[in-house]
Amino acid sequence: MKINEISRRHFVTIGAGGLLIGLTGFNTISKLSNVKDAWAQNENSTDYNWEDYNWGFIVDTTLCIGCGRCVKACKKENNIILEPHYTRTWVERYVIDDENEIYVDSPNLGQDGFDDTQKHYEDMDIKQSFFVPKLCNHCENPPCVQVCPVGATFVTKDGVVLIDKEYCVGCGYCIQTCPYKARYLSPEDHVADKCTWCYHRITKGLKTACTEVCPTGARLIGDLKNPESEIRKKLRKKRVNILKPEFGTKPKVYYVGITEGVQ
Repeated sequence: MKINEISRRHFVTIGAGGLLIGLTGFNTISKLSNVKDAWAQNENSTDYNWEDYNWGFIVDTTLCIGCGRCVKACKKENNIILEPHYTRTWVERYVIDDENEIYVDSPNLGQDGFDDTQKHYEDMDIKQSFFVPKLCNHCENPPCVQVCPVGATFVTKDGVVLIDKEYCVGCGYCIQTCPYKARYLSPEDHVADKCTWCYHRITKGLKTACTEVCPTGARLIGDLKNPESEIRKKLRKKRVNILKPEFGTKPKVYYVGITEGVQ
């Protein structure tokens, strides 16, 4: 059976264990096709050479106001349903009291913004509060790629983790494995979905939908290969952190202004 003949029904019938037999060969065939599919997204960008880029992302939590515009813009751009449980990016509010206890909330995953923090936590002595946008970290060592039984999840030559939905069987392995909880199962086509850093836009010289609508410039995407790019300049000037470094995934989303305890 060729890889492009494996349907979701076949996957359910033979089971994950059976599919793993001969997995190496399947992944090789699938990834070759995946690369072609990804490149096809750039058919209007004939000047784009993905070997010249290495994309990265910065989130400056000192600038984020929790307005939720990024969440809504992402959904509109990528045709994601408005139900809050399905989103490619979301915003969390972190509140730290005078005893250094951390409280986190994210009503509707932040897509409708947040109420007044002081009123919401009126019985608490707040020492610090800030908003933390979350999204796929497009890791250099992505566990989602390693566990995908059919090679549907892959890394492009310019460092973006994508999903080939023609190959995804909806098994959910990648969703369970992602330490950042950045993936979900689409209720419409029943395959894995996540942030793509608006790959169809950045390869045409455009900003991601979320960075374009951010009123404070809290989000920034750029080329890590270019020493003169805005993202490289900001990385040199700002102290940044990554989420969950203990997992060894080498995430490429860098955070400004987060404290210990942000996960």
